[in-house]
Amino acid sequence: MLFKDIIGQDHLKAHLIQTAQSGKVPHALLLSGPGGAGKLPLALAFARYLNCTDRQDDDACGHCPSCQQFNRLQHPDLHFVFPIYNKSKSSSKSVCDQFLASWREILLKDPYFSYEQWMAFLGSENAQGLIYAEEGNEILRKLGLKSYESAYKTMIIWLPEKMHPACANRLLKILEEPPRGTVFLLVSEDSESVLGTIWSRSQHLHVPGIELSQLVETLRRQYPQLPEANILAAARLAKGSLVQARTLLGENETDRYYLDMFIRCMRNAYTIAHFPPQRKLDKQRALQDQKLWAEEIAKIGRERQKQYLTYAQRLTRENFIMNLRQPALNYLNPEEAAFSGKFFSFINHRNIEDFMQTFELAERHIEQNVNARMVFFDLALQSIMLFK
Repeated sequence: MLFKDIIGQDHLKAHLIQTAQSGKVPHALLLSGPGGAGKLPLALAFARYLNCTDRQDDDACGHCPSCQQFNRLQHPDLHFVFPIYNKSKSSSKSVCDQFLASWREILLKDPYFSYEQWMAFLGSENAQGLIYAEEGNEILRKLGLKSYESAYKTMIIWLPEKMHPACANRLLKILEEPPRGTVFLLVSEDSESVLGTIWSRSQHLHVPGIELSQLVETLRRQYPQLPEANILAAARLAKGSLVQARTLLGENETDRYYLDMFIRCMRNAYTIAHFPPQRKLDKQRALQDQKLWAEEIAKIGRERQKQYLTYAQRLTRENFIMNLRQPALNYLNPEEAAFSGKFFSFINHRNIEDFMQTFELAERHIEQNVNARMVFFDLALQSIMLFK
């Protein structure tokens, strides 16, 4: 990955290049911002530029021995840490090197991907991704070795918010007093969840979403067969994320499933809360279906359950915003808009905060491995009360 391959972010490219040229390279740089904006490509391009032996004014040369090794992501002084799932019986023995071939494969194919796409690529079967405790020892071991052939040893940690506290705590000393020529590049999509002691030892660089015009131009090149209206709509809804724009333009069965599940839960909750007593049979059917709904969603795996709850929060928020009667403020695809046009009036100032808190609590419980059937049945019952 070269700087010229990154979509937009021209001011950040210039800043990183100037940083390398000045020799004042921070020992730990935290790149944070929305997903799909190009944080990981920026980290890769910066690491390449630091070690390029024939730097140009605006990019790495692309042909020196160091760049040739970066082309294959096999430079001996380039190291990676990323979320993985537990292959062994003991989580303490799960380290990133076990998945390094897959990591290189997905990165070389396209460095713009999401955490969900990475876990699906690994075939994790909905296991939650984590940077395990043992990885801390691996990082210390690798950085304790002398540089093979470059001025910098670079450790790229993708999604440090997924780091086990025991792993993070082992890095505190080396982050504060790193060996000469050691650079940590931490790439985060939720910097507030990064351990505070890691956060405070890093220099911060915010990576905003890709500008609309640049995202549209990229999508036109990648999807020349699609109508202009589809590309413009996807770019607007994606809010600066190439990953999200591609999802909107492609066949996204996952989001359709989440929308169907959301509609089903909300309709059942409304039926139970508002149908008159004489429609007792309908209310009983709806309550039974709420129970079946909870059992069904409890089977899809914790990662997809968290994705559903994130999706439900977004859709609830968009429905509340529809009450303002300002279409430019809404970011809904056609299927979501068709449902929300009839539903939005039921999400208002009386229940929006409670709805959001209910979804957030459910997501927190799922992360803490609380019984999923209990969590979602409670969510279904809480929804009934909020409609009342």
